Amino acid sequence: MGLDSEEADLEVKRDEKAKEGTMCLHSFSDLTYVSPVVFLYLLKECYKHGSLKATKKFQALQYRVHQVLANKPQPGPATFIIKCLTVLPMFGVYGEGFSHLVISALRRFFKSVSEPTSEEDMSSARKLAAQFFLATVGGSLTYDEKVMMHTLKVFDVGLTSIDEALSISEVWQGYGFACGRAFLEQYISDLIKSKSFMTAVTLLEHFSFRFPGETFLRQMVEDKDFQAAERWATFMGRPSLCILVQEYGSRNMLKQAYNVINKNYLQQDFPELYHKCKESALKVLAEKACWDVAENKTKGDRQLLKYLVYLAMEAGYLEKVDELCDRYSLQGLRKAQEAEVAFVQKSFLRLNDLAVEDVVWVDEVNELRNATSFLEGCRVVGIDCEWKPNYIKGSKQNKVSIMQIGSDTKIFILDLIKLYNDASEILDNCLSQILQSKSTLKLGYNFQCDVKQLALSYGDLKCFERYDMLLDIQNVFKEPFGGLAGLTKKILGVSLNKTRRNSDWEQRPLTQNQLEYAALDAAVLIHIFRHVRDHPPHDSSSETVQWKSHIVSHMESPKKLKKKPKCHSTQTSASTFNKPSDN
Repeated sequence: MGLDSEEADLEVKRDEKAKEGTMCLHSFSDLTYVSPVVFLYLLKECYKHGSLKATKKFQALQYRVHQVLANKPQPGPATFIIKCLTVLPMFGVYGEGFSHLVISALRRFFKSVSEPTSEEDMSSARKLAAQFFLATVGGSLTYDEKVMMHTLKVFDVGLTSIDEALSISEVWQGYGFACGRAFLEQYISDLIKSKSFMTAVTLLEHFSFRFPGETFLRQMVEDKDFQAAERWATFMGRPSLCILVQEYGSRNMLKQAYNVINKNYLQQDFPELYHKCKESALKVLAEKACWDVAENKTKGDRQLLKYLVYLAMEAGYLEKVDELCDRYSLQGLRKAQEAEVAFVQKSFLRLNDLAVEDVVWVDEVNELRNATSFLEGCRVVGIDCEWKPNYIKGSKQNKVSIMQIGSDTKIFILDLIKLYNDASEILDNCLSQILQSKSTLKLGYNFQCDVKQLALSYGDLKCFERYDMLLDIQNVFKEPFGGLAGLTKKILGVSLNKTRRNSDWEQRPLTQNQLEYAALDAAVLIHIFRHVRDHPPHDSSSETVQWKSHIVSHMESPKKLKKKPKCHSTQTSASTFNKPSDN
């Protein structure tokens, strides 16, 4: 059965939007007299002259090769493809990519057609595939191990085919292999010695060999090839999976142990380790301040809930301690007031330490105007934003809830949601005066993230379309210090408590601890900036670089540009901010 000439033309689009201007090098409506070499040459020419990107080209050609196989190339589609694989190395750099292309096209062809080929064609192709495998192992054909494995699988090459190929192979006859099994076991042993574990495991699975034993499993774990180890243990069955879990547990690799236990229903075999894994997962979430996610992960387990309360105590998140104790009636646990005594030993920066005189909540127009008037008179301000986290994968992010802007003595916390709903034009005008002021230096930390989120949250406001005179503090330091908390610890000698980072920033009113957290993030930026300004680097080994060169004089929002924003640095404007006073 042949395809009509229009369908059989091998085409590569020059432009995705244009349906005209395609290239047609050859019609494959009749492949009776077309050799694999000619076919591959034409395929190469199509690839060379096409103008699409590599991935799109590959997909287009794969589809066309799939169509070509329907035209019954002689002596059959399976045999035709294995012959193509045999001659592909002569095409140099195209060999590896085209090998994956023709194999994937044949696999797709087999799946889509009820009777893709005859048993005679498949039998012939299987014999050639076994010879192809031996030639690749022997080095007379150069292919990566993935192509070799794919070939064994797609042509269903078994031990019988390896036996037959070995008996007629001139290359391997002098090596004294009695049968295909002996040959394969030796080859797999060599792969294990060279630490090609995944290839070894794939062969062991394909030919249903079970000879290496526990030592092989431990070797893969020791060499950190966990994917191969888990695949091999899964193939070997429950006893090997239990050994793997024990290996992970003894190395304190709790995440890996947890995944294997869960995936293979081994909870009853390792109850203590499984609980320990869960506690470890909760600790990771607590360290990331993902308290709501951590609470959901407990699934009401009282032991895990008590551990979560302990983590909240340790982090100084005292209102979370009370919240969990009240919600789940956790009797006998220390309440937040009792935990506070233990917590004082773990010191974090407080707002009083920075001599901030006032924190003002702004959710009315008059308050916003007063804040704008004050901030316009400041030479330097710190800016940060907060929004309620959204833990549902693929869902839209929540709007930015608050923006903290302030000087070293006074911090304003703007309720963006309420101000936008009540007086969006006034909010737009006031923030434009601040964010687009060329006389006030705005300090942020990883401010690109805030800029992006503000543009997504309030895209109709002009105040978030461009920013003037920005200095991202993290760019001033050569080495990362673990976020703003780590940088604060490095510069000021005490860290920030980030446990409330992912709290509910849309609740009203915010708690006193939330207000202090928000105000601190803005205020600490000014103190870090003062340190940088007053302690300039004296040599190239210094931790900081010249801060003036990192001031961005003008930046468009990423939503407006739809490309990575171009930031123009300036040093001349920076001279304005050399003076000691920041207000």
